[in-house]
Amino acid sequence: MRHNKKFNHLGRTHSHRAAMLANMAISLIMHKRITTTLPKAKALRVYVEPLITKSKEDTTASRRVVFSYLQNKYAITELFGEIAKAVAERPGGYTRIIKLGRRASDDAEMAFIELVDFDENMAKAEVKKTRTRRSRKSGAKAEAPAEAAEATATEATEAEATEAPAETPAE
Repeated sequence: MRHNKKFNHLGRTHSHRAAMLANMAISLIMHKRITTTLPKAKALRVYVEPLITKSKEDTTASRRVVFSYLQNKYAITELFGEIAKAVAERPGGYTRIIKLGRRASDDAEMAFIELVDFDENMAKAEVKKTRTRRSRKSGAKAEAPAEAAEATATEATEAEATEAPAETPAE
């Protein structure tokens, strides 16, 4: 019977799947974002999120448990250092999967998988969403007269400053 065996085997043996997921997890930790197929990204998310949760508690035991999965001391250092600090307050959901479309050669569905706290572009997009404008024209009209008035005032003061010294020596 195959009770409770619902995860995607990805068409690989157990040892091949474990090695592939470990290599992908190391790449994700080191580069913060990787491109892969959608099923692999979903399998990687299930594999790497418990490791990130384990890295929040920096003890010898948790380092040994994570090292038994990853077998890369540089990735462990990165995970327990920079990544653990960034995700310390996050209760879960450390990764984001973004679909990219289909690969041209074999029509496989492609996706990014990235660490949520390390994507600067998405963080900027979230900040921009908080600002709203009611009308593009009204914003341009309101800014243009103010800028023109400032420019006119600056030109007038510059002209007065250049004319004043010229008149003084002539007298």
